[in-house]
Amino acid sequence: MRRLLVLLSFAMLCSAPAAQAAPASVFLEDFTWTELRDAIQAGTTTIIVPIGGTEQNGPHMALGKHNLRARMLAGRIATALGRTVVAPVIAYVPEGRIAPPAAHMRFAGTITIPDEAFRATLDSAARSFRQHGFKDVVFVGEHGGYQSQIKTVAERLNRDWAGTPARAHYIAEYYRSAQVDYAAALRGQGITQAQFGSHAGAGDTSLLLALDATMVRSDQLSRAAREGLAVGVAGDPRPASSALGQIGVDLIVTQSVAAIRGALAERR
Repeated sequence: MRRLLVLLSFAMLCSAPAAQAAPASVFLEDFTWTELRDAIQAGTTTIIVPIGGTEQNGPHMALGKHNLRARMLAGRIATALGRTVVAPVIAYVPEGRIAPPAAHMRFAGTITIPDEAFRATLDSAARSFRQHGFKDVVFVGEHGGYQSQIKTVAERLNRDWAGTPARAHYIAEYYRSAQVDYAAALRGQGITQAQFGSHAGAGDTSLLLALDATMVRSDQLSRAAREGLAVGVAGDPRPASSALGQIGVDLIVTQSVAAIRGALAERR
């Protein structure tokens, strides 16, 4: 009987999941601190900081569009790179003056912060990651208005980190591929530049459809096109589709991965 109990106990231990196995995830928030420490020590020393923004996206797209896209695209980029972790999305970014309201702040739900607070957040996050052992801190951003500020922060960090193994990388290709190359690709699919738009048009809407269609209100597409800037839309979302969005997803991921690999190779 005793031998049987020992064998049963051993079988139960063997069948139990490994308690110390790291999560099958690239997202920092899914790790425990000891799992992350061990991953860094084992060579996972690159971290992507995805920068989104909480802003109006017309009557047809949810306020969290940029945050969802930043997280999901960064996750796919990290998976393709390997040995890479994705930090929590920076969801609070400069979006315009509060009073009197300007830019996206004219529409309910948009959140803005001062430029200096934004830069300080990026700077402190990067220094935190370096302290924990990450060697490459990679910034990718969804919004055009803060691209120059990301670059400024990365340059300052690299001046401070000169002579150390750590580097900060501003990946301009992430945003450029979503705007320039994606628009060119959709022109080949019959989407005009006016339809693609600069905000909440066919390009923007298609990307979100490809990533999470539940965040798009299809019954509001006609209103968005009809009322345009009055409801926060610059473009025509009516031709949008998940198939067109997948073209953009593939472009952003492929070009960002290539740019990050180039930056890491240059540092090494």
